[in-house]
Amino acid sequence: MTDNPTILITGASGQLGQIILDQLLEANAQNIIATTRSPEKLADYAAKGVEVRAADFDDPESLATAFAGADRLLLISTDALGVPGKRLNQHKAAVAAAQEAGVSHIAYTSLMNADNSPVTFAPDHDGTEKAIAATSMSYNILRENLYMELLIQELNMGLKSGSLYNARGEGKAAYVTRHDIARAAVADMTSSFDGRRTLDITGPVALSSAEIAELASTITGEPLKHVPVPLEGVIQGMVDAGVPQPVAEVFASFDTAIAQGKLSPASSAVEDLSGTVPTSIADFLTAHKGALLNAD
Repeated sequence: MTDNPTILITGASGQLGQIILDQLLEANAQNIIATTRSPEKLADYAAKGVEVRAADFDDPESLATAFAGADRLLLISTDALGVPGKRLNQHKAAVAAAQEAGVSHIAYTSLMNADNSPVTFAPDHDGTEKAIAATSMSYNILRENLYMELLIQELNMGLKSGSLYNARGEGKAAYVTRHDIARAAVADMTSSFDGRRTLDITGPVALSSAEIAELASTITGEPLKHVPVPLEGVIQGMVDAGVPQPVAEVFASFDTAIAQGKLSPASSAVEDLSGTVPTSIADFLTAHKGALLNAD
């Protein structure tokens, strides 16, 4: 591999993608390619020297051109969840195009326990992992825990009523911030690693909903108690609030995963890869106290 490999980030106009681009630029990485369906959204990065290319995972023939010249590629999972099979087909097209383009190393943002999870779209991740393993490329599967940022809206709503309702029981999750996921991905993209590994990308500790509610209450000074409810009640509550039934079932499947312990292991992978200790839930909630109280 060259000393300055060409690094390509897919889905680069999304929230995680832009954080990764920022971190790559901060690390003075050279030869960065960012692909997206909407190149105009990355005009600021193009001005900073990032090569922005159009790429549409639904048009496999376009990917050969989009991926040309890349040495190391980060495949950020797409948001195509509405049509069964579409997301996996997109990912398979991207993996095949990366292999065809001569990419030597691929990393992929997957899901913890992708091969054994009740999360409704886990098979998309499992299938993508298998497609990557079937290539000749070296790889790093980054199996993510839940985004810590998701806690803000959930806790904000809970603090308004004083109750945090879910079907997670005593299960725990090792929530991780997007910035820490990005640190792990950037560390892999800028490294010389050329083996094959699967890593859990998590925060430093897993907490239960009761523990998170207690933390939020302490930080904000407002009462908040975790109230376990049946899974059917969680789904119906979301539907009553206007969430489409299929979407509600996707969200609720994460409650099941947490209750089953599928998201509870906390790993040291973020620190091992990046040298930075990931943000804890306590520190994150403290930093976002205003948002929890809806003051922002």
